[in-house]
Amino acid sequence: MISTSSLFTQLLALIPRRKFRQAVASHKGQQAAKGFSCWDQLVGMLFCHLASAGSLREIHCGLATAQGKLRHLGLKKATSRSTLSYANNHRPWKIYRDTFYTVLESAQHLAAGRQRRFRFKNKVVSIDASIIDLCCTVFDWARYRRTKGAIKLHLMLDHQGYLPCWALVTEGNVHEVNSARKLPFSSGTVVVCDRGYNDYNLFAQWCKEGVFFVTRLKSNASYSVITAWEVPSNRNILADEEICFTGSIAGQRCPHTLRRVVVWDATNEREIVLLTNNLKLGATTITQLYKDRWQVELFFKALKRNLKVKTFVGTSRNAVQIQIWTALVAMLLLKVMQFRSKLGWSLSHLAAMVRMNLMIYRDLWGWLDDPYANNATGPPDDDLPLFAHCLG
Repeated sequence: MISTSSLFTQLLALIPRRKFRQAVASHKGQQAAKGFSCWDQLVGMLFCHLASAGSLREIHCGLATAQGKLRHLGLKKATSRSTLSYANNHRPWKIYRDTFYTVLESAQHLAAGRQRRFRFKNKVVSIDASIIDLCCTVFDWARYRRTKGAIKLHLMLDHQGYLPCWALVTEGNVHEVNSARKLPFSSGTVVVCDRGYNDYNLFAQWCKEGVFFVTRLKSNASYSVITAWEVPSNRNILADEEICFTGSIAGQRCPHTLRRVVVWDATNEREIVLLTNNLKLGATTITQLYKDRWQVELFFKALKRNLKVKTFVGTSRNAVQIQIWTALVAMLLLKVMQFRSKLGWSLSHLAAMVRMNLMIYRDLWGWLDDPYANNATGPPDDDLPLFAHCLG
């Protein structure tokens, strides 16, 4: 059965309108607004990401060519360039941050039913940050270096479904550790991170809170071995040791007993030295946890490749924030589609197919399971003579 609305309309239906209106009201997003609502703005920005529109003109023209379908999107007319630009510069970006967390609840509900990668029940998350380069003369508020501009997207990825569950956008010179210190983790959570988060005060804070971490050990770290455990045979584990820091600064800031696991990386022919405060999990499991951290790198890669987070349709700080948060909303919508499909789409293939079929009239979930089905019934019988005449 062909749906009565476009795929884009059915995607927008995944965003709870009541909660969206509550977010708009709480941040006073439509004070003195005349005709152009925050919902119109959200539709325009999601069209920017899902249709890969690279400018305000492309957003306007893309929506203007679908005039007959705009009513189903909740729009009265296509968004004009100047109106969308003004809204991006002045309306609170926190509306779209709250929208992200609203959609996240639905996505996490679907991810909860998926098979877990690890047997233990602890929550596993990865934290990382990625630089997004900007032109320093255009984005003069985003100074990174003397001749460069940049922002940094800090992200936490939940390994249950590999969903982004927290994000923060800062200037490019803000260190990752500063944002990690503010993150609240429940006791028992396993945090996986790279060497950019090596901070002895942070390690001590996590140990006190009952939070486990897995990271890379600095090459110049001073430590003493308390216990050397037997390593499993037929594995790539070279050493498994209980240690404590002996450096004057490290030992004072992090006096806790930690664990050092040395792994042989056969692909790159090198040793990888891991550091953790979990003394119970097997060394092989610790290795697999750090290996699974690569998923957050893949998420950044997919975000930059498939959505508009490298080129921006506005230059103000507020406009950039709105574009980043609406990109994360679009990513959650793609993840929900991925969870509910039976085909096993890759994220890049799904994003490309959505872009090419955004305005077609098909049932979204039927299209996901069989995108190449031909639902067209052909031209009406009355038009067949005219059609034959045209061919002749």
